Amino acid sequence: MDSEDRIRQAGTLYERAVYSGDADALSHAERILDAVEADTSLARGRVLHARFLLERARPGSSPTEDPAELPLFQRAIELYRALGDARGEAEASFWIGCLHQVLRQDDETAVPELERSRELAARVGDKQTEAEALRHLGISAHRAGRLDEAHEQLAESSRLRREIGAMPGVAANMVGLAYIAAAQERRTEALATLDEAHAIAQAHGAQAIVWQIEHARDEIS
Repeated sequence: MDSEDRIRQAGTLYERAVYSGDADALSHAERILDAVEADTSLARGRVLHARFLLERARPGSSPTEDPAELPLFQRAIELYRALGDARGEAEASFWIGCLHQVLRQDDETAVPELERSRELAARVGDKQTEAEALRHLGISAHRAGRLDEAHEQLAESSRLRREIGAMPGVAANMVGLAYIAAAQERRTEALATLDEAHAIAQAHGAQAIVWQIEHARDEIS
């Protein structure tokens, strides 16, 4: 059920309460609207996160965190938990972890959220969120110098992304795998990985990933 359907259903429940005296209908309507609010909060937070990433990619820019982003994700996770929506909670937990890792460079705070996200996503079969959490856990492991662990997590993220057809995400992961290979003195493998990633990104119109690949090739070469 999408948000429009939920709002329409809440209106129907309102009418039932007013005209039929069904008080339980109001509780049902509130839960439906909580789900709409949770989805909207998560979506708004993601928009703010994307704006930060686009600004960061501009040469010479110094993007700052929008103070509204974290409260939006926190509100979403609060509502999903109250609704018993483990899938929604997994996604919101991922975004909280991602914010701490990407915007604040705080892996210590990010990793528990990412691990919780991965656990919940795996439990409910949400491969997309599980793959996202694994990617960022791999980034954390890479930063900490745990290269084998980072490789394992990025490879598993890529496997899940291939299963769901998220090929631009596969290409993005391959950039990380190339950096890991280079750090392990496997330069030929690193460059071959970037070549494959470039082909995937180009085929799917993922220009932002193409730029990342070109930057990585310059650094590794």
